[in-house]
Amino acid sequence: MRRPAFRPVLAATLAATTFLTALPGWAEMPEGVSHFTLPNGLETVVIEDHRAPVVVQMVWYQIGAADEVPGKSGIAHYLEHLMFKGTDKLDAGELSKTVTANGGSDNAFTSWDYTAYFQRIASDRLPLIMEMESDRMENLSISEDDWQAERQVVLEERAQRVDSDPAALFAEEMNAVVYDNHPYGRPIIGWRDEIAALTREDAIDWYDTHYGPDDAVLILAGDVTPEEARRLAEEYYGDIPAKGDDAPRLRPQEPVKQTARRVEMTDPRVAQPRMTRTTLAPERDPGEQRQAAALTVLADLLGGSTQTSVLGRALVLPGKALWAGASYSGLSLDRTEFTLSLVPSAGVTPEEAEAALDEALATFLKDGPDDADLERVKTRIRAAQIYARDSAHGRAYDYGQGLSTGLTVEDVNDWPDILAAVTAEDVMEAARLVLTDQGSVTGWLLPEDVETAAAAPQPTANDNPANAQEVQP
Repeated sequence: MRRPAFRPVLAATLAATTFLTALPGWAEMPEGVSHFTLPNGLETVVIEDHRAPVVVQMVWYQIGAADEVPGKSGIAHYLEHLMFKGTDKLDAGELSKTVTANGGSDNAFTSWDYTAYFQRIASDRLPLIMEMESDRMENLSISEDDWQAERQVVLEERAQRVDSDPAALFAEEMNAVVYDNHPYGRPIIGWRDEIAALTREDAIDWYDTHYGPDDAVLILAGDVTPEEARRLAEEYYGDIPAKGDDAPRLRPQEPVKQTARRVEMTDPRVAQPRMTRTTLAPERDPGEQRQAAALTVLADLLGGSTQTSVLGRALVLPGKALWAGASYSGLSLDRTEFTLSLVPSAGVTPEEAEAALDEALATFLKDGPDDADLERVKTRIRAAQIYARDSAHGRAYDYGQGLSTGLTVEDVNDWPDILAAVTAEDVMEAARLVLTDQGSVTGWLLPEDVETAAAAPQPTANDNPANAQEVQP
């Protein structure tokens, strides 16, 4: 488990008067990126980008679905909905209407580890959105009518996104098996019966306990200077009192897995068999991201490209699978997942496809990565990160997600260099960690008639609901 976010009083006091770049012992900040913390604990990152008169504001609360108490699943996502219902100053829905009327856009999303709200708008309207966002940080109003109506909206969202989608239902089944003890095994949106039992008092208690500046990260990206950002942050957020709760985010952790497990689900709505194999893997930790970087490179080596990846060449190109892939994201507070997926080709049984996958993995574990393949993958990852800098919203997301899952600004800054330093030995160490039967969960989502389903058309998207980590309204 990662250590709790670093928020001692001394650090907050220093940061209130000094940019982090001036503190000794820290790596140089990227050009255009600055960082400060207000006395009330609101950590702020500013990303300058003056190419267009547009700015993005994101507020990330360091609380999510995995922090819910048993029996109250879905409360984090439910409150996300209620945050749009107005304050003492704003009517229900007025924040979004105002953003739209000024040519902007806004939304929010909930994960296991955080809940985030954002707006994108012309930079001369930045004070407007900061005023409204800071208002609902402190003065949310939940009426007797709104809480029941919005709870029904969440139930309908679950019906549309989960209950009517066999892939989403299967993902819930898989998560519940992958995590015996950790709350990542609960769905972010919540279990239906528990959502239906949530009350106005539950929402108010969650808000009063967790929504405060010392539990939040403010990201401002785009056409804004550090000086203006600090002035506006102090003006609109500076007077909001801290909650004052510095308790670490302690959660039940997973025991060591001893056996491989299997899950099988059939549904008449499924057109083609699909397999998912998940193994728990280390997350990115403050000051220790080398292992996560190796897992990131490993996932790309195995499944990043149909034409050049290990699984693409071993399974897809020879016609054994329509699609095969691997995924890993280390941005979580606790241990995360390394996942392999495939869809068998027509005429290939699930058993044959899985055997071919196991053979390809065994060969990789024996021979290791090709040097040219490794360099190509690292170059592609590096290029993708450079291109991502073209998006102010994307850069804001990187810092927001990193800081909300326990990393520091320095960790986010160092990540590209750590990825570039990954060696073949690092990759093989990571492979031996996650390409193992011990503790793996292999799941098959099957049509009712597997034999006749082989003639169905290839899926048009590679979206894997088992890896979905955010729920948006």
